[in-house]
Amino acid sequence: MDQANGALNYAARFLCAGADCEDTCCSGWTVPVNEAALEGFGKLPEGALKQEILAAIERREPPSPHFAVIRMNEERKCPLLTASGLCKVHAELGDGALAETCKQYPRYKQKINGYEETALALSCPEAVRLVLFTPDLLGPDGAKLTGLGDPNLDANQPLHAWAGRIRALVLWLVAGNRSYPLWQRMFLIRLLCSRLDFLRASQTEHTTPTLLADFEASVASGALRPAMDQLPSSSEAQMDVVLQLAGLMLQHSNLPPRFVACINAFTTGIGNGPGASLASLAAGYESAQERWFEPFLERHPQLLENWLVNAIIRHRFPFGWQSKEADAPTTAVQEFDGLAANFALMRGMLIGVAGFHREAFSEEHVVHTVQSASKHFEHHPDFLPKARLLLIETGLADARGSALLLHEGVRKMPRPVAPAVTDQPESAVA
Repeated sequence: MDQANGALNYAARFLCAGADCEDTCCSGWTVPVNEAALEGFGKLPEGALKQEILAAIERREPPSPHFAVIRMNEERKCPLLTASGLCKVHAELGDGALAETCKQYPRYKQKINGYEETALALSCPEAVRLVLFTPDLLGPDGAKLTGLGDPNLDANQPLHAWAGRIRALVLWLVAGNRSYPLWQRMFLIRLLCSRLDFLRASQTEHTTPTLLADFEASVASGALRPAMDQLPSSSEAQMDVVLQLAGLMLQHSNLPPRFVACINAFTTGIGNGPGASLASLAAGYESAQERWFEPFLERHPQLLENWLVNAIIRHRFPFGWQSKEADAPTTAVQEFDGLAANFALMRGMLIGVAGFHREAFSEEHVVHTVQSASKHFEHHPDFLPKARLLLIETGLADARGSALLLHEGVRKMPRPVAPAVTDQPESAVA
């Protein structure tokens, strides 16, 4: 299967809402301008448009990661927006004149060892609608992705050479293997990451294709299910870390009103207020989940799966987007911790917002929550490092912690973790 043109190319269906969009992608953050675009602007015919464009661009010097950026106005919006909220450059010069970031957003193209994939940034409302509310996001072949990989590849090639097969297995665990509840599918991904890290770091006779085939067989047989059924859950532990994750970056000034409304709905929906305790907030969280969020999820069962699929593609999971043709500097488990923290935050905020709106909780509330939260958290370079550090500080950066963070049955009391699902090296290829 050609991932660039096959089932994973859902991003090709994206259409910008233009002036009808409830938010704008031209405000609230840094908009880079690449060198080729700036050169093109400099070659425009002399006139008011050229002067306006060049006046809006600020050159940057190292160590800035950007060649140049748009100089936002006092409202933190791009000065090249028209009164109707459309881009003046696009309107008068066409999309070929746009800076690369403006041209591609909200699309994120990624390559892993020759496999090209495109995800969508969920900081765009229309991208949220497309990703979260498409019933069959990966298409009819989404459950068959485990067959990807070059059958002629030498089994002793390094881990990164098997990127296509690894990514296919991860996506199958999320979207093609619904015999497990979603939190258990995520926990299986953590186990796979642990075993990949062990294989990469050790001198073992096992090869990557052997590990992947053995792991897929274990999942298909249900051999790991009894141990996962005994994993612990705690609504207070889950609520505590979700609250702390939601508090990251809140110290920044000029928070957008959309995001402020989202945070207020979340905290109100779990019962925050004078005299609230972690126990009372956890009880409110449980009630909102059971009474309002779960019924909505039953009507849209693909919602959280699709969020995960898009996040996996966008962040080049489990290799990380910092790596191009070599193994990522972070481990696969560290990449999983970032994914799990972001997932727990997004699910937790949706639960709280559902508790706020109750029976009126709708698709548009989901779009508002996911879009505004994604714009605030996911585009900030400090979010994932801070989220990983938070898991370490709260004792959730291990197998047991992942279960507590992800468990959907938050009303159960914590129970001991079964030995079969620990991070011990001997389980690396079992």
